[in-house]
Amino acid sequence: MSTPMSNLITPDALNTLIVSGASVRLLDVRWRLDQPDGRADHAAAHLPGAVYVDLDSELAQHGDPSEGRHPVPSHEQLQDAARRWGLRNGDVVVAYDDNGSVAAARAWWLLRRTGVSIRVLDGGLGAWRAAGLPVESGDVTPAAGDVVLEASLEGEMSIDEAAGLPGHGVLLDVRVAERYRGETEPVDPIAGHIPGAINLPAAGNIAADGTLQGLEALRASFASVGVEPSTEVAAYCGSGVNAAHTALALAEIGIDAKLYSGSWSAWSNTPGRPVATGAEPDGEAAAQ
Repeated sequence: MSTPMSNLITPDALNTLIVSGASVRLLDVRWRLDQPDGRADHAAAHLPGAVYVDLDSELAQHGDPSEGRHPVPSHEQLQDAARRWGLRNGDVVVAYDDNGSVAAARAWWLLRRTGVSIRVLDGGLGAWRAAGLPVESGDVTPAAGDVVLEASLEGEMSIDEAAGLPGHGVLLDVRVAERYRGETEPVDPIAGHIPGAINLPAAGNIAADGTLQGLEALRASFASVGVEPSTEVAAYCGSGVNAAHTALALAEIGIDAKLYSGSWSAWSNTPGRPVATGAEPDGEAAAQ
């Protein structure tokens, strides 16, 4: 099996690219569920020239609860944001964060389908610093870019497609096991999972140092839940962020995955959708 071109870049490779004079735009996508605003962290220390990206307002839009907590932004909204970040056609874009590349993967998933050449800094800010490379502080306001993004819905799965996927493919629920089983739900209105979905937490794709697990480990992990190169597969999480990281991990082993981007936050806010609880995919299902 041939190895696909990596969507990741190491700190040393990125530094070499920058030093070479290549047109590189760095996106600092620091975001966590318990700390969604990463501006203060960005201002304290970031890769030189990196612009802060607000996941909640620039990599998502606000809509009806049935659309989930992080609906995919419109084409116009994403293009306006990309121009604010200074993106120009032909730029090499590198996204990073400080949390296992989870938020950076959201930027990767959204931008790559619009024709942007984007990679994720493997290991994020921590790996950059561990390599002894410089950081800077303060705000970064680049000159406005003029990038033209392609309009594309590639990679998205609708709620009805997600509901039907377990009948002929694999639908991955990548939240922590307790939320999948329905034992706890700290954010969304109902606990449980989509009937037929298989639990494979996204955190398992991240090594202890914050880099992505090795290719063989990833292949073995996904194969353990029936995901092979020929499998039709999609992922969901709480709101379409962690699931993007799972799509990144699958892309690294040559498997193209779709996202049900509305994820559990959309499903649990849509009346009439069945909810399964317990450790098994079909669990104990009951209509809302």
